[in-house]
Amino acid sequence: MEETKQQPLAIRVAAELAGSFLLCFAIYAFSTWGSAVFGINVVFAALATGLAYAAVTAIFSKVSGGQLNPAVTVAAVLTSKTKVLDGVLYVIAQVLGAIAAGFAVVALIPTNETVTMSIWLPGAVNGFEAGSVSYSVLSQYDISFSVTLAIIIEVIAALLVVAAAMSSLGEHGESSDRHVWMMGLSYALATAITYPVTGAGLNPARSTGIALAAQGQGLTQNPLSQLWVFWICPVLAAAVVALVMIAAQMINDAMSRPKPVVAVEGDDVETLSGEADFVEAEDSHDEADAEVRDEQSDAQRDADEGVERH
Repeated sequence: MEETKQQPLAIRVAAELAGSFLLCFAIYAFSTWGSAVFGINVVFAALATGLAYAAVTAIFSKVSGGQLNPAVTVAAVLTSKTKVLDGVLYVIAQVLGAIAAGFAVVALIPTNETVTMSIWLPGAVNGFEAGSVSYSVLSQYDISFSVTLAIIIEVIAALLVVAAAMSSLGEHGESSDRHVWMMGLSYALATAITYPVTGAGLNPARSTGIALAAQGQGLTQNPLSQLWVFWICPVLAAAVVALVMIAAQMINDAMSRPKPVVAVEGDDVETLSGEADFVEAEDSHDEADAEVRDEQSDAQRDADEGVERH
């Protein structure tokens, strides 16, 4: 793949900001008025989320790489695909875009004394136990999805997403030809795994935007109190993916180093390694120097004998 010219940093940061806004607005929209009016199941959530990520990534992938997720950006920084300053600005832009989308969606939702915001928002916020999208059903049987389950599935799903992103981003964070559909498929599958339990966080910016906008809206569970899970899990997954990639690269470099050729008696070796040739040349040079010194010594000895005879 040919290296493409990188856009100025300001343009790339603006692309991450705009992309995060569009992405999160779409997710918040079908998770609020879409789910409240028509109902939403895990298949619809997975398909819609995958399409949202694929579409927005396609729009901005040639500008900033279409990272759109602080966890992906952290992994890109740790593997040197993205510079540290660029990564910090990307994360800030992603979070700001998500927050703007969250407040925009909440401002557009119609409410009255009967239909309150607490009816619209449960499908959009990320949470577990009383904050889970499945809480109203599970509570009838006196069970709930625990924080332990939420952490485990969010980490596993985020591993899938971050690994897919890292495998489809180039050496300098540029988007490859398969980056768009890899993102769409990985987010769709990750959403199918996590949606019934946590509402499919996967992206700290996405979780933060709606959590702030839903603050004080009468939800059963305050989403900000559980937000830490949706930051720690994706970032932990990013660190694991980066560590595996760095270790794999180190092993590959070690195995690809040229090994010296060792001649074994009886083997027909026509060529030797550069190191062996160098040693042979040094030996020849030393032998030539010894012969010159011997000839000089003989000549000096003959001269001394001639002087003595005279």
